[in-house]
Amino acid sequence: MGQSLVKNYLHIVFSTKYRQALIYPPYEEELHSYLGGICKKLECHPLKVGGYTDHVHILCMLSKKIALMKLLEEVKSHSSKWMKTKDESLKNFYWQDGYGAFSVNPAQVEVVIAYIANQHQHHGKQDFKDEYRVFLKKYKVDYDERYVWD
Repeated sequence: MGQSLVKNYLHIVFSTKYRQALIYPPYEEELHSYLGGICKKLECHPLKVGGYTDHVHILCMLSKKIALMKLLEEVKSHSSKWMKTKDESLKNFYWQDGYGAFSVNPAQVEVVIAYIANQHQHHGKQDFKDEYRVFLKKYKVDYDERYVWD
């Protein structure tokens, strides 16, 4: 086969350090756009970026030119530096060390887009920790609760 053909949809989830509610409404949409811009620059086409006050969701297509770990390193480092410039109260803005990344069946892309779009409604009923545990269970990820949260 002469060419490499890749189509990997990923649903990426990560929170602020200690799940602090630091994603303030005045900066939320701008942050989501900024995160999408980083993905785009790295050729990881963003389909939807959203979240809540303490975490974000990114649905993107992972480029065949970058490792997932490198994508997350770039997204988290650049966006945390950027957030610190937005407001004096955000000078201690950090993302958690870890992340969740889950493959998405192409037939389910629209479902994930709708899920990300409805984060504010969703989190009126469920906090981030419970949401994340649901993902881990759904994708049958073995984990130790002691090491998931920071």
